[in-house]
Amino acid sequence: MPLKTQADEPPQMNLIPMIDIMLVVILFFLVTSRFAFIEHNIPLRVPEVVDKGALTQAPQQRVVNVYRDGRITLDENVVTLDELAKRLTAVREQYSDLGVLVRGDREVILQVLAEVLTACKQAGIKELGISVRLIPPDEKK
Repeated sequence: MPLKTQADEPPQMNLIPMIDIMLVVILFFLVTSRFAFIEHNIPLRVPEVVDKGALTQAPQQRVVNVYRDGRITLDENVVTLDELAKRLTAVREQYSDLGVLVRGDREVILQVLAEVLTACKQAGIKELGISVRLIPPDEKK
């Protein structure tokens, strides 16, 4: 095994890439600050307004519950499928981005749940969610 007879040179830090980056950053700030200065010197008076918030307040997401006996509720009021579609249509006319969350009992007949989802779609609801509960892997039956 050969022995080292010469000492290694101490590592040197190469500053050229760091200087290049700093020059690019300085140029960027100089150019952008110049554009901001030019924009402020344009002789233009823009209209002034007071921020009062949204014109209409967004309604809360509506909740539709479907029970195992086939009963349907909209915000805790029992409704039929036709009433559900009419009420959602009326609310959606006031606020087009209305969201609906459908919560169904896990033992509900799938046909009833499908009819509720169809009624929501007929009412023009675009933001539609279905509520589920995630169970941890150790809780599986």
